[in-house]
Amino acid sequence: MKIAITGASGFCGGVLAKQAALMGADVLCVGRRPGPVGKHLPWDATVDQPDLGDADAVVHLAAAVGDPRPGRRTEEAFRSVNVDGTRRLLTAAAGRPVVWVSSASVYRPGPYRTPVREDHPADRQRTAYGRTKAIGEEIALAGHAVVLRPRAVYGAGDPHLLPRLRRVVHGGRAWLPGPDVPLSLTAVENLASACLAAIGWPPGAYNVADDVVYRRDEAVETVLGVPVRHVPLTVARVAALLPGRTLTRYSVDQVTDGMVLDLGKALATGWRPAKTLTPS
Repeated sequence: MKIAITGASGFCGGVLAKQAALMGADVLCVGRRPGPVGKHLPWDATVDQPDLGDADAVVHLAAAVGDPRPGRRTEEAFRSVNVDGTRRLLTAAAGRPVVWVSSASVYRPGPYRTPVREDHPADRQRTAYGRTKAIGEEIALAGHAVVLRPRAVYGAGDPHLLPRLRRVVHGGRAWLPGPDVPLSLTAVENLASACLAAIGWPPGAYNVADDVVYRRDEAVETVLGVPVRHVPLTVARVAALLPGRTLTRYSVDQVTDGMVLDLGKALATGWRPAKTLTPS
């Protein structure tokens, strides 16, 4: 099989490209920069349709990510990739199977009292990332793609989650807002295996994550190697509004909302996430 992977030069896309190659697939890395394996097909998601070559299937990971300060320019920059780029990608796919990697950030903000299923409302997002990913996945679903919704992807080389966590370490302690909560995390290897398996899944949205419900404090202590201490949630929310803030409102939500993903729909396909969080 020939698999076109957009965003293959990034964290998640690079792991997927290498995993696909190890399984014997011919890999086409579609994006501005070459991926770690396979052939490079240049593409700027903000400009034109990608050349997908003779790919049999497409996995779309290219995205504008992050939690910058809100504003019109931020919204437009995210929309140009996550929405307009999606339209261009689906047009180029022209009937090929498409796996479109979304995010649990599309779900309505919590707190969450029960595991979140795929039919949970996907609205009221607090960031340009969440809003534009929600619009992008609507386009993908209308085009009969498989949409994957991972939460908090981690692993070696992670450029997003780990650096954010390190910002809360002061005086040999990790200072986290509010009490300990349960949550889902997604090993990048599990996301990659889901992307490959999902090429054969029925169209629709699927939660993907580790098949473990973690406790926030234990997970952070495992990753950072320092003990966790708690900051009152009200104090953290006020601090998130100040200039030079360590945490944003979104990042406070991420570590306090208690989001656990219901994996029943993905597990029913026969896919099994093999990786779990272990001390580094």
